[in-house]
Amino acid sequence: MSVAIHTSQNVLLEYEPASVGERIMATLIDYLIFIGWVLVVIFLPVSIFNVNMSTFYVVLVTLPILFYDLICEWQLNGQSLGKIAMDIRVVMLDGSQPGLGGYLIRWLLRLIDTRMFGGLVAIIAIAANGKGQRLGDMAARTTVVKTKPKVALEDITYQVLPETYAVRFPEVRFLTDRDIQIVREAVRRGNNEVAERTAQRIKDVTGIQTDLSARDFLKNVIDDYQALAARE
Repeated sequence: MSVAIHTSQNVLLEYEPASVGERIMATLIDYLIFIGWVLVVIFLPVSIFNVNMSTFYVVLVTLPILFYDLICEWQLNGQSLGKIAMDIRVVMLDGSQPGLGGYLIRWLLRLIDTRMFGGLVAIIAIAANGKGQRLGDMAARTTVVKTKPKVALEDITYQVLPETYAVRFPEVRFLTDRDIQIVREAVRRGNNEVAERTAQRIKDVTGIQTDLSARDFLKNVIDDYQALAARE
């Protein structure tokens, strides 16, 4: 199973849902942050400075823990600090970024998902759902995905070009390394729709006109970009 992600270049890529283990590790990291916060603002002042803690103060300092997930995911593009550490984030099922309402629904149902029965409800839901969703995700139509797609050896190595290689499309100089990464990903996936959309986007950006097939064009773009970069 994969989740479709629309990049800022309007190219469709597929990302893997985060595993149960990755989500548990992200949650544990967040819990460690909670423990550190409580130690700093409650236990250390009491034990070292003999500070008298009022009920109001205790409630006040626990509010960040209560709203931590909601605020982090809303302000950090679907990530808590634990999710950032694990390279995972919350997205809508169509790959778009959730709004505040989506994050709010996930947060409200977190009590049932992760606080009751030691998170067993969430684990069962994610394992059984097939889309990496706990109950909060199902209600909000979100899921949690890995922020980086799988990378194979052919994705990070380049074909050795002959010294006599002739650049066919010099307009590729207008592209960036990030653009070429997307082109390589589109070629690797072998999906005709992705290749067509990526090729059209590259043509729109560079003004290139060609009758080559989408995949052949994209491969040519990669080689041309590599050749031009080597000559600079």
